[in-house]
Amino acid sequence: MDIDTLQAKYAALAPVFTERSRRLWAATEARALGHGGIALVEQATGISRSTVQRGMRELEVVATVDPGRTRRPGGGRKRAVDKDESLLTDVEALVEPTASGDPDSPLRWTTKSVRRLEAELVAMGHAISHRLVAEILHELGYSLQANRKTREGAAHPDRDAQFRYINDRVRRCQKKSRPAISVDTKKKELVGDFKNPGQEWRPKGNPEPVRVHDFLIPEQGKAIPYGVYDLQRNEGWVSVGIDHDTGSFAVNAIRRWWKVMGRPAYGAAPALLITADAGGSNGSRLRLWKWELQRLANRTGLSITVCHFPPGTSKWNKIEHRLFSHIAMNWRGRPLVSLAAIVSLIGSTRTTSGLRVRSEIDQGCYPSGEVVTDEQMASLNLERHRFHGDWNYTLHPRRAEAR
Repeated sequence: MDIDTLQAKYAALAPVFTERSRRLWAATEARALGHGGIALVEQATGISRSTVQRGMRELEVVATVDPGRTRRPGGGRKRAVDKDESLLTDVEALVEPTASGDPDSPLRWTTKSVRRLEAELVAMGHAISHRLVAEILHELGYSLQANRKTREGAAHPDRDAQFRYINDRVRRCQKKSRPAISVDTKKKELVGDFKNPGQEWRPKGNPEPVRVHDFLIPEQGKAIPYGVYDLQRNEGWVSVGIDHDTGSFAVNAIRRWWKVMGRPAYGAAPALLITADAGGSNGSRLRLWKWELQRLANRTGLSITVCHFPPGTSKWNKIEHRLFSHIAMNWRGRPLVSLAAIVSLIGSTRTTSGLRVRSEIDQGCYPSGEVVTDEQMASLNLERHRFHGDWNYTLHPRRAEAR
């Protein structure tokens, strides 16, 4: 067989050869050629003499070799962690969760990115790339993870009992077709062409330009959305304030809800139930909150019952995932360029379960630090419930004013 024929055969089979089959084919051709066959195969194909000889040795034991393997067991290039005995130990030491606050840790208080880890490992004398760092981390059982909000602090011993108490009160109201609402302040929002998390569909390559830095625009200020969610009718009301988040602002939002949505729906209902967080502008120990609720009770003739969620359990407040979460999804990726835009986006919030929302701007001035005196507190017609009167209480009207 001449060289040209051998070259032609190799060129035809080369695309389908594996490393092992190429070696065995070269050995088979060399053996068939007899004396000088190895040199001829090397010259025609470029396969080294040592590779052909190794293939000839394998032909002698080919029946004992696993046909699914390309190399003998243990063959091929050694893994980096096998050649560098301290590599795994050093990687684990750098990413150990408790090492972030260790003064001796080279990565303390830093983001442990694979490139940063690569730099630290190279400085320690290891030959490694950031890709290999990522592979090693996966092998060690690590993955990229964000923080998870799970710690609520010390649970109050009556937490579950208060949840049951609130649930029972709401069910009573619903059976009697009386209003029961969930209230809270949504996160304050900067007004202007600022980045808003999320994405929306736009022409390809044409994202809406926004400011690089989130610095307050004094002439536009902040928006303070205070929400009221009707637990029975699946309706929401949001007053968008521009001053301060105080007890007066919170109660005025409830008053506006009652005038626009509550009274038309519930007519001559004698009572109103409010479920609220234990802190903020509707906090259980906030004097101004109770004082303004008493004034609301006097004006409407409603007996207003308030049940507060225990401290640290605000995520259980229905308004968070029945109203606020849907508002956030509705305006995701859209800059809140003006108060009018915020009110419009809130008012256009809809869900498949039938949620409807109304919203308006509250132009009122609500100065912070307003003091309610002891005499004013003593004048409240406040009835504390037997169970946790600090969390559960009713304010009865002292006189019926124009509704």
